[in-house]
Amino acid sequence: MKKFFVTLLIILGILLSIAAAIFFGLGFYLSPQTEDIQTADAIVVVSGGQTTTRAQKGIELYKQGKSQEMIFSGAALDDGPSNASAMRDQAIEAGVPPQDILTDADSQNTYQNATNTKRLLERTSDRKIILVTSPYHQRRTHDTFTSVLGKEYDVQNASSFDDRWSKSRWWESEFGRNISLSELQKLLYIYVTGNYQ
Repeated sequence: MKKFFVTLLIILGILLSIAAAIFFGLGFYLSPQTEDIQTADAIVVVSGGQTTTRAQKGIELYKQGKSQEMIFSGAALDDGPSNASAMRDQAIEAGVPPQDILTDADSQNTYQNATNTKRLLERTSDRKIILVTSPYHQRRTHDTFTSVLGKEYDVQNASSFDDRWSKSRWWESEFGRNISLSELQKLLYIYVTGNYQ
């Protein structure tokens, strides 16, 4: 009987350790980052939460000489101009030459961001990109893009800053909890079904 309880305690300890690792590691999993960003053919910025901040990160990378081409992807949230157009205007105002910018103003979700971006990339010889989005959105965006683009493409991760979310303390705010669990749910759906749409 004593051996049974010892075994049970060991199993419970292992399960609790796994649960803790998943809980505390979730933010880091959702936000994979390429530590040493290499020069790429294009910087791809996907719109969404804090679109202006995402665009700013892409612009910073452009000005650092990481690429000579930018692609902004995202439809309008309402009847106004598309997110892609707004990001393009932001980049031009920041000094990026218009001829260095391509836009996809039709994408309404991450899968469409990837498929429409691929069409733009196929017009050129671009096969190496730097992918910019919010940190909590990076894993799903990266996985979707790598699935759609295929093995011939190299995708580097470079998240923008989001003052509402921290990968080391994602559970501390309502927004952090909601967006992290939503992203996890969407990722689990993708992993189980293989459907990125």
